[in-house]
Amino acid sequence: MGSCEKPDVAVVSSKGQVVIPQRIREKLGIGPKSKLLVYGHQGAIIMKKLDVPDIAKELEALYKRVDKRMAKYGELSEKDINEIIQKYRRKKARLLDAQNPPRY
Repeated sequence: MGSCEKPDVAVVSSKGQVVIPQRIREKLGIGPKSKLLVYGHQGAIIMKKLDVPDIAKELEALYKRVDKRMAKYGELSEKDINEIIQKYRRKKARLLDAQNPPRY
């Protein structure tokens, strides 16, 4: 969020629900079932849109990498498969770290 925009007022319902103004939802691409990281910081409520990955697509990409490697090098050992999985997990952890701001 670079520049400040004109603020809107949101009202908390009796169930604790808050409606995010349409203008903001559209700008940030927030729709039904969108996930938001919510935390309190210095008297403010901060929300950040989380881009939750499509696990099926990620698994398909992982399988393609394994298939590609098998086509190039032949059968993979258990060690090779574990290395591919560990590499994937490290990449995933870096992406999650980049998405989640530090909490104070």
